[in-house]
Amino acid sequence: MAKLFGNLHLVMAIGLVAALALMLGFGAYTPVDSNSVARWLHLFFGVLWIGLLYYLNFVQVPTMPSIPDEQKGAISKHIAPKVLFFFRWAALLTVVTGLWIAMVNGYMIEALTFSGEGAVDLIGAGMWMALVMAFNVWFIIWPAQKKVLGIVEASAEEKAAAAPRALIASRTNVLLSIPMMWAMVSANLG
Repeated sequence: MAKLFGNLHLVMAIGLVAALALMLGFGAYTPVDSNSVARWLHLFFGVLWIGLLYYLNFVQVPTMPSIPDEQKGAISKHIAPKVLFFFRWAALLTVVTGLWIAMVNGYMIEALTFSGEGAVDLIGAGMWMALVMAFNVWFIIWPAQKKVLGIVEASAEEKAAAAPRALIASRTNVLLSIPMMWAMVSANLG
């Protein structure tokens, strides 16, 4: 058992097989089409994205000041770059799958322009919050973190300026994630 659960790729493959078995087993009750697969992937990537956002903001960032200097390298050189890799790609894939869902279901333009009504406008509000959050990830947080973590060359002054910029963008994403999730869950669009 330890060998099985010690291999993340194997666990993911078995999880995928289990999901496919559920899809086939319950296919008579719910269609397995591009829309349902996109919703499933949207949820998966969204959980990964927001889960890592919350890990960074609730665990890693507040804990860093109490970590002895000689141990901080383990976080900044090994853990943080890996977290930020999955964080930014999960953000992108969440947005892509969400836009795909809106397009396939025919409400993307109405949602993004708030020209629909009720649930369509609510999902549009959630979409815009998610787009702002993804922008923050790719164009503010990631470039700043590359400097802070030493992935790219940066002076001490540039690193010092990048850290609060990344923190503000990240905390903005925490703030936006709360109403964004409510909008996404509450819209209930077919």
